[in-house]
Amino acid sequence: MLTIRNAVTTFIDETTETTADLYLDHGVVVEPDALQTNPVTISEVLDATGCVVTPGLINAHHHLLQTAFRTLPGTRGVEMAVWLPTMAAAYSAIGIDPELAFASARAGLAEGLLSGVTTVADHHLNWPNGATTADTVGIARATAAAAEELGARLVFVRGSARDDAEVAAASAEGIVSALVADAPQGIRADGMLQVAVGPAGVHSDSPETFRLFGELAQRYGLRRRTQANEQVDVMIALEKYGRRPIDLLDEWGWLAPDVTLAHLCAVTPDEISRLAAAGVSGTHAPACDLPMGWGIAPVAALRDAGITIGLGTSGGGSNDAGHLLADARLAMQIAPLVGPPITARQILGMATKGSAVGLGRPELGSLALGDAADACVWDVSGVADAAVADPVAGLLWAAPGRRPKHVIVAGRVVVRDYHLVDADDHALDDHDIALALEDLLAARRKR
Repeated sequence: MLTIRNAVTTFIDETTETTADLYLDHGVVVEPDALQTNPVTISEVLDATGCVVTPGLINAHHHLLQTAFRTLPGTRGVEMAVWLPTMAAAYSAIGIDPELAFASARAGLAEGLLSGVTTVADHHLNWPNGATTADTVGIARATAAAAEELGARLVFVRGSARDDAEVAAASAEGIVSALVADAPQGIRADGMLQVAVGPAGVHSDSPETFRLFGELAQRYGLRRRTQANEQVDVMIALEKYGRRPIDLLDEWGWLAPDVTLAHLCAVTPDEISRLAAAGVSGTHAPACDLPMGWGIAPVAALRDAGITIGLGTSGGGSNDAGHLLADARLAMQIAPLVGPPITARQILGMATKGSAVGLGRPELGSLALGDAADACVWDVSGVADAAVADPVAGLLWAAPGRRPKHVIVAGRVVVRDYHLVDADDHALDDHDIALALEDLLAARRKR
């Protein structure tokens, strides 16, 4: 059993905090009793003096492959009509395969863990030209292997971006069979791996793709995810169909409680009401949408309508960092541009339980009894937090780019004293992970 003691406060969820010690046993939060408090039964104690404890952060919208394609020339502050072909050319030049998928996912997941992200939803949209089901399964396996090596939870979203609908559906079914065969809701028994499906959006994928992915999701109980209502998405939908994205998603059967929509920047009050009535959840990705000029989601209005909103970074092609707490800070700061302010606790709730709800994972994103034992220990005793009156709010307002001292996933310490550790608690050098990706990219550029 792992015990976290002496924290300044533990953020259980958006409305609940405690100063009590936290007990983690067999991968879940447990209540202490006479036996558990006996030192003989406590396998490890983490001293959280001067620290705030939170649930592990959940990055509900990432594109891990893009970790290999950050700050590319011609991809910053441009229209999506320019950004998409520029990124596509970069993918083609390097070549997408399991080796690249593993190296980029490992770097992205390591970055996430070091910044407090214990679960990543990887919306994988890009595949080799002419890829077979075996090819796509290989890429999915490689991404999952990276997560397993580091001890992170992964939600692998089999995405599609202009793929042939039947080929994409067959590939998705192959990935389900290979990664989570016979697992209810596509979630492996240990909770460390989940599979979902998700077209890129109505701007790129056909009604047939949405239909076939929907049928597959129903057959296996999978979550469905897609992107909607960035400004360009609205523009293309109007040009192509004469309809707005929400209208199309409704017509194509993709407004339902098992669906999460990322971005949701250009939504009208009527569309917000329709999304709420349908039980759809959303994911806010401000550090992608804002700097690229693609819009700002009216998060307060979405939440006020009863829509659960999570938080995601999106990928390295539009947001060059996978630091979800930094993006939570940005979300808090820009909220008044499109509505009323949102408190730090509410934003932190979005980055934890809000994201978990969108993944269909009620056991994640909070630290109540019986919840998954995913937690972060944040040191708030340094000069950056000096004179901070509210240490929970200070996690976002103070110390931009802060990292957790310790990170626990499923009851195991995976970051200790700011360093990654392996399953045997030996330090892993994140510089080696970065160099492995950089060396791979350098070798391919020379081909």
